Amino acid sequence: MMNGDIDHMEVTRQAFLKSAGWGKAQARALAGDASTRRYERLEMAGKHAILMIAPPAAETSGCPINATEDERRALGYNAMARLAGPNLNAFVAVSNLLREAGLSAPEIYAADPDQGYALLEDLGDDLFASAVERVDEQTLYSSAVDALLHLHGARLLAPSCDTYSMLSYDGLALEAEVCLLTEWYWPLKTGAAISDDLCHEYIARWREALKKLSPPHAPALRDFHAENLLWLPSRRGVMRVGVIDFQDALFGHAAYDLVSLLEDARRDVSPELADAMINRYERHTDPDFDKESFRRDYAILAAQRNAKILGIFARLAKRDNKPRYLDLLPRVEAHFRNDLKREPLAPLAAFISKHLPELGV
Repeated sequence: MMNGDIDHMEVTRQAFLKSAGWGKAQARALAGDASTRRYERLEMAGKHAILMIAPPAAETSGCPINATEDERRALGYNAMARLAGPNLNAFVAVSNLLREAGLSAPEIYAADPDQGYALLEDLGDDLFASAVERVDEQTLYSSAVDALLHLHGARLLAPSCDTYSMLSYDGLALEAEVCLLTEWYWPLKTGAAISDDLCHEYIARWREALKKLSPPHAPALRDFHAENLLWLPSRRGVMRVGVIDFQDALFGHAAYDLVSLLEDARRDVSPELADAMINRYERHTDPDFDKESFRRDYAILAAQRNAKILGIFARLAKRDNKPRYLDLLPRVEAHFRNDLKREPLAPLAAFISKHLPELGV
């Protein structure tokens, strides 16, 4: 980033904070991760808030609300996968949706999406990933499952306005994500790009699986896992689970976020705990719940999500010079191998075993 850009950002940052009544706050940078967004913890007169900084130019634009499939393909991955990109309107809208549903998403104190700033409620630092060292794991994960049950039971309509609409997690989005495996993970592991013929066969196997999914029917926050959940023990019920990093939410499948939680790329969740949490979800959902469809969706989406993550972590290591993500690959590879053992993935499993045998079953 050039000095002029830095100077301009500091001017706009100070102007935003002043207009929000936080111009005299002390700021401390918070650790980031894979995102282009940055965060600062603000303190002023004993009060705290979080400043989210998401410069519109720092990331490829997301998916336009009314884009056709052909237009999305022409615009590239973010549009195909229906990512929000640097659009803070998405974060604000989804945060309000979750709060209306009775969940602990951060309150939005002020926002300037055009400049890329939002002032948020500070939910603290007690991520599930660290809280699990002193709080019973069953309690944490049961609370997270109950939060999902609460969200899905709310049956809220997807929010829509001139600046944001929660789009559907459609076939093109799911397909674009699994193609990250062939684009980035495949050459990382084999030393060569996948051939066109094999890529077409890979996509065909995925289409066979994805067409078995139920129609989209529930919000999918897309990153519901231990590094994005905060333990808030002073609150009650499902509000003890603080939720962050949800701006890419789509209207998708109830099983998706349960997969995110239980097949975590960053920490091990025992098979016993995962089974208990799936059973908990099934026991406490509505009377018309279709267990067979849910299990089928879970199987397909588990493989889909882990294929995507393998591609993302390979891309972060190779393109973005973040080699630490290579250390996370073995856990995700193990998830993916187990996913391929499930019946709905049999044709894909045969393809992977033949052409990428180290991931085969």
